[in-house]
Amino acid sequence: MRLHLLRHGQSVWNLERRLQGQTMHVPLTQQGIDEARAAAAALRGVALSAVWSSDQVRAIQTAEVVAGEVGLPVTPVAGLREVALGSMEGMRYEDLRPEDPPEGLQTWEVGWGGGESLVDVAGRLRVLLADLASTFAPGDEVLLVSHGDTLRLLVTMLDGGGPGDIDWETWAQWPNGLVVSRDWDPLTLEP
Repeated sequence: MRLHLLRHGQSVWNLERRLQGQTMHVPLTQQGIDEARAAAAALRGVALSAVWSSDQVRAIQTAEVVAGEVGLPVTPVAGLREVALGSMEGMRYEDLRPEDPPEGLQTWEVGWGGGESLVDVAGRLRVLLADLASTFAPGDEVLLVSHGDTLRLLVTMLDGGGPGDIDWETWAQWPNGLVVSRDWDPLTLEP
């Protein structure tokens, strides 16, 4: 199976430099729509079997542009949502202050702002991968439209790692609208 991972186009809050997390209603900017169109062009010629998207507005809008090009419906999937950031959602980047994780915990084990930890997100991504494995056949190509941190973790998992293995330096700048593709064998799915 081949998975095409697409980070949503630029949103209003990306432009305003705000943490979005699981804030549902944030729409794309015109640049974000253009980035979605560029992603659709990059995927032209790929025989997609399905388009699954986070159910957050910015991802759905991105997915609809691509799906419209290939004549497929968009399937909203809550498991593709961004990492929940609790009370930090809506904050501007410049208002954030460095904070160490509580003693005995690693950064990826903390639900910052009372939200989700990356360990929590990995759990829901394992459910997503099990759903993909039971829904699609070998050789199918599926587009997954999601968000920066969720996709960084998903690509790490597809490459055999976990929440503590994300190569933040490599994936720090996963631009809006970029498609990253991975071949994936569902038989490698952990129980």
